[in-house]
Amino acid sequence: MTETGSPSLKMFGALVRSLREAQGVSRDELGAEASYSKSQIAMIERGERMPSRGFIDCAELRLDARGAIRAAAPFLTRERYPAWFGEYVELEARALSVVSYDPHVLKGLLQTEDYARAVLAAYCPTFDEDEVERRVQARLDRRTLLTRRPAPTIGVVVEEPVLRRPIGGRAVMRRQLEHLADIARMRNVSVQVMPLDREVHCGLDGPMTLLETEDRSSLAYVEGQGGSMMLTDPHEVSAMAQRFGVLRAQALSTSQSLPLIERLAGEL
Repeated sequence: MTETGSPSLKMFGALVRSLREAQGVSRDELGAEASYSKSQIAMIERGERMPSRGFIDCAELRLDARGAIRAAAPFLTRERYPAWFGEYVELEARALSVVSYDPHVLKGLLQTEDYARAVLAAYCPTFDEDEVERRVQARLDRRTLLTRRPAPTIGVVVEEPVLRRPIGGRAVMRRQLEHLADIARMRNVSVQVMPLDREVHCGLDGPMTLLETEDRSSLAYVEGQGGSMMLTDPHEVSAMAQRFGVLRAQALSTSQSLPLIERLAGEL
């Protein structure tokens, strides 16, 4: 998915493009001097990529910017989240309740720093190192929801294979499971495991998250390989809420799930 840049990145990109075209320099030529590909130059010009210090210095000289590029650089900021996810994060931060079903990986809200880094490093197409670290920090920042006052109600149903896959290696996964166990002990949080011996259940369509917002309205967030979307239609949200209720009934109870999480951590 394409990430939409901040206003400052877009303005910087427009400046670079204007100066480049005025100097008759192609993207290939500028990229060759700055050690960037043609497509990376295009991303900078569209405001979709943060330029490196080396690119700024190179572009300043090659495009005869007379100080304009260096002057603009200190004001560059990035969006902390992809544009399609920003609205959800804002609603999540103020939500009265957040419940989710996670069949593939633990949701970002529950991830440790190392687990989040391993998940993001595995993305394809790959993120560069700076992008991985930016997204890791964004996920860590979201964890303030867990200890917010007044405390939101948080409920999670997670597939047992998610807890068994050693993402990041055994040590990283052990710390992640220990962290999850700590969260599961919080009074406002319920963590339930969907065990492997459940032959079928009603969550086979994929992950889902349900929010109750501060104005008491309900919405759902669903994601997949092809994209993500927010659902606000009352009938769709109600159907998903019913599905999640059945999932909870089909999963292990919280009192059964915590010992399983602790046992799996101890096996690593």
